[in-house]
Amino acid sequence: MKIAALQMRSSMQADDNIDAIAQAAQAAASQGVSYLQTPEMSVMFAERRAQLDEWATDENVERTLGALADIARNNALFLHVGSMAVPAGDGRLYNRAYLFSPNGDLLETYEKIHLFDADVEGDDPYRESDNYRPGERAVVCPVGALNLGFSICYDMRFAHLYAALREAEANVMAVPAAFTVPTGEAHWHALLRARAIETGSFVVAAAQGGAHENGRNTYGHSLIIDPWGRILAEKADDEPGLIIAPLDLSLIKEARTRLPTFANRREFSLSVNRHMS
Repeated sequence: MKIAALQMRSSMQADDNIDAIAQAAQAAASQGVSYLQTPEMSVMFAERRAQLDEWATDENVERTLGALADIARNNALFLHVGSMAVPAGDGRLYNRAYLFSPNGDLLETYEKIHLFDADVEGDDPYRESDNYRPGERAVVCPVGALNLGFSICYDMRFAHLYAALREAEANVMAVPAAFTVPTGEAHWHALLRARAIETGSFVVAAAQGGAHENGRNTYGHSLIIDPWGRILAEKADDEPGLIIAPLDLSLIKEARTRLPTFANRREFSLSVNRHMS
């Protein structure tokens, strides 16, 4: 089974972004790809909340989902839209992924669970939860012969999520993202390879890349990684483009047999000695 990850430099023009996805889907399908993943916020990449609110109306969301379903159907592939902003019903937004079947049916959705709320020294406090409502549901969904575990960007820093997905029989971890350049340079490859190795699963991570019109810079370097942590395909820059790799499913059993970490896990107690001499 061939899979693909689309690296994008999404703009604030949703129609342009959808056109880019359509062109990539056509190119991927012509090369025998069965599953195509796009990055986080691939449909609308805006910096200010007001811009997202203006776009994320029920009418626009419905129209966009129809266009994306058509792309999946017209190219007879699984289309995994990494995420887009949609109303959450409490005045905030969901960062929601969508998976369409080769027939254009909506198979599954996933809302990003882990949100970045932090006080960064020398900068203003960052509260992603002011604008986004966290998801509460981990998701695994069949994609042909694969079992796809969903996540989005910052989720990748929470290993227990991927352990839960593995327990639910996921064997491909999807990690669409929009990493900043500094954190990408420091952590992107290490985190994604770790998620592959520790779960004995393939990892597919479609990324935003480059200087966006809203002033943000994203890291790019979209990756497809095998269950042993080997990089099968990489877009080794921040330019838009498509990466494709065939998945040898026998590598899943091979990796999990060589390193049976889930079978070897043990319960333990924890003792903390606070004695001060």
